[in-house]
Amino acid sequence: TFRRKTMAAAGQFKDELIATCKAISAPGKGILAADESTGTIGKRFAAINLENNQDNRRAYRELLFTTTQKWEDHISGVILFEETLFDESSSGKPMVDLIKERGVIPGIKTDKGVAPIPGTDGETFTQGLDGLAARCKKYYDKGARFCKWRAVLKIGNGCPSDLSIHENAHGLAAYGAI
Repeated sequence: TFRRKTMAAAGQFKDELIATCKAISAPGKGILAADESTGTIGKRFAAINLENNQDNRRAYRELLFTTTQKWEDHISGVILFEETLFDESSSGKPMVDLIKERGVIPGIKTDKGVAPIPGTDGETFTQGLDGLAARCKKYYDKGARFCKWRAVLKIGNGCPSDLSIHENAHGLAAYGAI
């Protein structure tokens, strides 16, 4: 009954959702997380003295998606950062099309980072539920077919606290409902 209720909620996307789940969980394949934020990729670039600008980020990601290596034999899906989902290659082709041409399914990081939970020992909750439904429609229209959402729990020294578990579970449930 749980599966039936869950799939009923998927509505018009039911068949596509099932096909996507089967494809990204194909035996022997994994999901490539290419969703580094501007700040995170900037740290990678700083290590090689490369300026963190949109042209360099595009060139880096284009290199990943256009290499002659047969990465699609091992990767079933790619999680993208929002900038990349809407970006184009140097030839003007959408980045998402470079991925789809390999038979790989594009996905998107949908959360907006974490923030501290007041009164805890540095525990966090995930932000980004505001406006998520509209963003998801935009992401779907651009070609994303699955999403990533984080729930970061601190483990050890009395953590996670009941409050952290509750806040993160609530966030995951709200995310799942969208």
